Amino acid sequence: MRPLEDYLVIDFSQFLSGPSASLRLADMGARVIKIERLGVGDICRTLYTSNLIMNGESSVFHAINRNKESFEVDLKNEYDCEMVRELLKKADVMIHNFRPGVMQRLGFDYQSVSAINPTIIYGEISGFGNEESEWKNKPGQDLLLQSVTGLTALTGNADSGPVAMGLSIVDMLTGAHLAQGLLASLYRRAINNQGAFVQVSMLESAYDFQFETITTFMNDGGELPKRSAKNNANAYLGAPYGIYQTKNGHLALAMGSIPVLGNLLGCVAISVYQDVAEAFDKRDEIKTILADHLLTETTEKWLSILEPADIWCADVLNWKQLLAHDGFKVLDMIQEVEMLDGYKYETTRCPIRIDGELLISSKGSPKLGQDNEKIIKEFNLKTIANA
Repeated sequence: MRPLEDYLVIDFSQFLSGPSASLRLADMGARVIKIERLGVGDICRTLYTSNLIMNGESSVFHAINRNKESFEVDLKNEYDCEMVRELLKKADVMIHNFRPGVMQRLGFDYQSVSAINPTIIYGEISGFGNEESEWKNKPGQDLLLQSVTGLTALTGNADSGPVAMGLSIVDMLTGAHLAQGLLASLYRRAINNQGAFVQVSMLESAYDFQFETITTFMNDGGELPKRSAKNNANAYLGAPYGIYQTKNGHLALAMGSIPVLGNLLGCVAISVYQDVAEAFDKRDEIKTILADHLLTETTEKWLSILEPADIWCADVLNWKQLLAHDGFKVLDMIQEVEMLDGYKYETTRCPIRIDGELLISSKGSPKLGQDNEKIIKEFNLKTIANA
């Protein structure tokens, strides 16, 4: 039995942050019903991040909404709203990620929902928080949050300018934080039958993501991070930290003694940097020399020297190479799921194991409104809404 079996989650959220939280709850056994707008649904259904359309909808939607049900409603229609309220009376968790004020106007804010279900765990994601500020009503979009929170100052070389991460990282982090808050609140409810209002924002999640670097900044006289000019991978770490080109690919090098590295690689020019402080103070000099030297041999050659010496290093793989690697295959990270109409696709599984069990499910993403009839009948919603 999975930990959240028999728990009901009503999920109003769309795009990535909220649905990533409900996906994790679904992986752990919860029943997740997506509340989707009549005729439109989750906007992520048509949010194409590439030219790949799977079964008529976005690959992103399929990836993040597997193992869920779809209940298509018109929240401007009182009859439909009454059906949703009946679902919420029976729910354990509710999630939304609308801008501040939207759910209040619709009548599904925390005060309204907790009035009909006092023990519900109500989860809310906002872009910039609910505090009164000029940012409050700005769109909570990942790139914008990366930009205003300093994240873009950490990636790339010194002359690269601001560089965004190649993932919707703030969305995913915020979803993970919401899931953590919801699980903690469910635990408390199991003890004292108390509901909860869990709030997270993309802004705060992006700040928390940088807790190491921001702590350094605040206690370093306000010195802004300085990316190295060559092979930067962390603005606060010295040589050799970075990714280097080799004769046939690339090699990642983490922290390590420069003289030891020079001796192992046969690179006399960096062996002269004996002072530990030089690894940071002269990191661009060292990285330039090291980068030229690593071009003389293959990645495999360098790994065969460095790995037996317990130097922290790794090959740099693309997705084709990763999926073909035995180290990946042994994890069984890929699962095949199937939609109600028979369409099948491959995607990743939940990364969590509980008691040794892989949390997998063969249930794909839902077509818009595909579960309406089943949900209405199961929860007797027509009779109740007409009452």
